[in-house]
Amino acid sequence: MATEGLGFEARRLVRGAISATLATSAEGMPFASLVTPATAPDLAPLLLLSSLSEHTRHLRAEPRCSLLFVGTPESANPQTAPRVTVTGLAEMVPTEEVATLKARWLARHPYAALYADFGDFALWRIRPGGALLVGGFARATRLRLAELLPDPGAVAALAAGEAEILAHVNADHADAVAAIAQGLLGGAPGAWRLAAVDTDGCDLALEEKVLRLAWPAPVADPDGVRAALIRAAREGRARLST
Repeated sequence: MATEGLGFEARRLVRGAISATLATSAEGMPFASLVTPATAPDLAPLLLLSSLSEHTRHLRAEPRCSLLFVGTPESANPQTAPRVTVTGLAEMVPTEEVATLKARWLARHPYAALYADFGDFALWRIRPGGALLVGGFARATRLRLAELLPDPGAVAALAAGEAEILAHVNADHADAVAAIAQGLLGGAPGAWRLAAVDTDGCDLALEEKVLRLAWPAPVADPDGVRAALIRAAREGRARLST
C-alpha cells in the first residue's frame, strides 16, 4: 500500500479511538497512562487533562510525548491488532482556540460535560511529529509527518463548512443519520445526530453514545462529505430492510 494509503489508515485509527495510552517521562523515567483523545481537524490529538494528574505535571516539564492508539485484533492474538504510535510535542491550547476545540473534544466524549469545566481541567494538544503504523503482526511502517497528516486544503475547506453541514444534515436528514447509525454501525434506535465531520470520517451521537463512521477514502470538501453520507445512508437503509 502506498504511503498515502497508509497515512489514511493511521488517521482512521487515531480519529476512531475513544481511548489511548499516553507516554510521558519525568527525570528520565517513562510513565504510561490512559487518556481519552479526540482530534482537531488537522489530526492533532486533543486531551482534556487535570492539573492534578501525574502525566500533566510531566508534560509541563517535558512536552515530548507519544500516544498509542490500538484497533481491534483480527484474532485471539493481540499482536494482530492494527495500531499507531504518534510522537509529538504537547502544549496547552491557547485561550482563543479553546471554545472551538473543546466543543470538538466534547462531541467525541459527551459524558465529560459533567466535569469538563472544572477549574483543574485544561485542553491540551499534541503537535504530531511523525508516527509508526503497525498494520498487524509484523507489519510496521514509519510515517513522516507529511505522509501522516491530511491535506491542509481539505482541512480548511471542511472546517469552514462544518457548522453548515451539521445544521443542514441534522435539521433535514435525521432519518439518514439514524439509518447510518443503526444500519451500518450497530447503534440502538433513537434520535441520532451528526456531531462532527473531518477529512477522514464523521461522528454520530445519541446522548452519551458516540459512533465513528470512517469514509472509504479521504474527502476534500463539503461536497465530498455529502456524497459519502448519501452512500452510507443508502447502505444503512439496505441493511435495515433485510
